[in-house]
Amino acid sequence: MTQPHATHAHLPPADLRAALTAELGGAARAWLDQALDEAAAHPGTHGPISVWELRLAEAGRRCGPAHADAARVLVLHAARAGTDALTRVYSQGTADERRAVLHALPHLVPGPDGLPLVEDALRTNDTRLVAAALGPYAARHLDAHQWRHAVLKCLFTGVPVDRVADLDRRAAGDAELARMLVDYAAERTAAGRPVPEDLHRVLALTESEPPAPGPVDPHGKES
Repeated sequence: MTQPHATHAHLPPADLRAALTAELGGAARAWLDQALDEAAAHPGTHGPISVWELRLAEAGRRCGPAHADAARVLVLHAARAGTDALTRVYSQGTADERRAVLHALPHLVPGPDGLPLVEDALRTNDTRLVAAALGPYAARHLDAHQWRHAVLKCLFTGVPVDRVADLDRRAAGDAELARMLVDYAAERTAAGRPVPEDLHRVLALTESEPPAPGPVDPHGKES
């Protein structure tokens, strides 16, 4: 399944809004502007469900499936959704809404509190959720054991490793990941199955030198 404009969802909010506004038609732009104004004005819960949560459900119909992820991410940013709100949306939402929550994590949750959502997504067989889970937030906060298994999950399910944020940095010099990849390749070969081309790419990365530690940016990620 294709994911139009999927890379937009990880842009900083201002850049994301500019990119999305440039691609939407007039009616969709007007809806988005109203939805973001409502979310900013009423970030809390009003009644059984907040106004902005209703807009998340409308985004696909209003903006079209190619732009719905980005629209939902912007609504979450405008509502200043914290970990509790994101967890509620994720647990109660559709797969599309869950994907938006995962895309929004890097800019809304500064610490590791959102990891349970990433871990849940990685347990699914929904390749779009798996891909969304492996963005910058996972690169920043997943421990080495979880991250290695997430990379293998991509190989199992056919998620391109291009979707794994900071793959080059995290894979570099990782001897344990290399061992896991070699074992997986041997299992595939013994079963008469092809070895994914992405496996060879990641294996080559493990043979490179890890980068020197850099300064930490405001979001807790080394540059």
